[in-house]
Amino acid sequence: MESLKIAVFHNLPSGGAKRALYGYVKYLSLSGHEVDVFIPSTAEEEFLPLKNVANSVNEFPVENKMLKSIFPKLDYIPPLFQIYLKKIENAEKEIAETINSKNYDVVFSEQDQYTLSPYFLKYNKKPLAYYCPQPLRNDAISKVIFQNKDTSISALAIRMGRNYFMNKGLKLDKNNASYAKYILTNSYFTHESILRAYGLNSFVSYLGIDTELFKPIDVPEEDFVLSVGTCTPEKGYEFIVRSLAKIDAKTRPKFIIVSNSSFEPFRIYLEKLAKELEVKLEILRSINDEELTLLYNKAALVLYAPYLEPFGLVPIESMGCGTPIVGVKEGGVRESVVDGKTGLLLDRDEEIFASAILKLLNDESKRIRMGKESEKIIKKSWALEKAEKRLVWHLKRAMDLY
Repeated sequence: MESLKIAVFHNLPSGGAKRALYGYVKYLSLSGHEVDVFIPSTAEEEFLPLKNVANSVNEFPVENKMLKSIFPKLDYIPPLFQIYLKKIENAEKEIAETINSKNYDVVFSEQDQYTLSPYFLKYNKKPLAYYCPQPLRNDAISKVIFQNKDTSISALAIRMGRNYFMNKGLKLDKNNASYAKYILTNSYFTHESILRAYGLNSFVSYLGIDTELFKPIDVPEEDFVLSVGTCTPEKGYEFIVRSLAKIDAKTRPKFIIVSNSSFEPFRIYLEKLAKELEVKLEILRSINDEELTLLYNKAALVLYAPYLEPFGLVPIESMGCGTPIVGVKEGGVRESVVDGKTGLLLDRDEEIFASAILKLLNDESKRIRMGKESEKIIKKSWALEKAEKRLVWHLKRAMDLY
């Protein structure tokens, strides 16, 4: 296979998108492609650092001390000030100009954690594939998922940032996306969202998982159910807690959430709610990959209930470990979990969800069958090396457009 010289851009936080990018860069490099990464200093590089798998990582500074002094206790800095966004734009323009001046065959661009579609797209002159996991969610969805009535200063500040995004960010996201000639995405659900939001076509290039990491381990199953992802309202954890509360306390499993970061007012609210409903809840922060794989293997079930998640690595990571999923049939999970074979997909109803959890917990033989079927499907369709081949095919198509 002809090797490519690839420039990668991202301004991602920690989480699923960064994990997916890490996997892509790793397998592109292993396949003989030369991969150089370009990032503004706001990008997350402590979580799964790309310097471990790329040819080089090139960082361009973005000054943000002003905002950090104003919001010193926030994990999330709302993109409220135009001056800050201008600094990000300037850094991404400089990155694009640097890439334009070099002999790269193609550019692979990820999103920007502040603007979603990055300013970078506007200034790039090279053949480029833009990987868009999702367009900005609309205000109606936000009203559904942000129902927490917390009125602390930090919660109000973050809502200000979200309101800004709804009022101003939609136009910015759409405008930046318009510069991309070739858009990739993670599911057909997201393909439709992109068409509605941007009026632009996109191509599905499914993600994959590292099957050397997410695999069955011979450990005893334990009496807990697991969810993985940032501790924010849109991940559906409140729904899961309320569903578990409907299971008799004598048989109710413990609920463990693994999260890289949290929206702190929501985390406090969730822990309080679980205590009130007598649901045993434990939230684990920033565990390593080996510990995560061990939890996937020990869990009786993985519960998955985010609101309109574009795709989600959690279901296929769980399937790779042979653990069945009980999920809400919204968004991209309908394209990875095979209902009745590798898990159960249900309506967002607490009674129905609780009943399905209980039935599967009481049917060990069915869980074992689902686990074995999951392993087969992952190896056939969702291994990371297969995802990398899909990506390279699209990168070469993007090159033909320029």
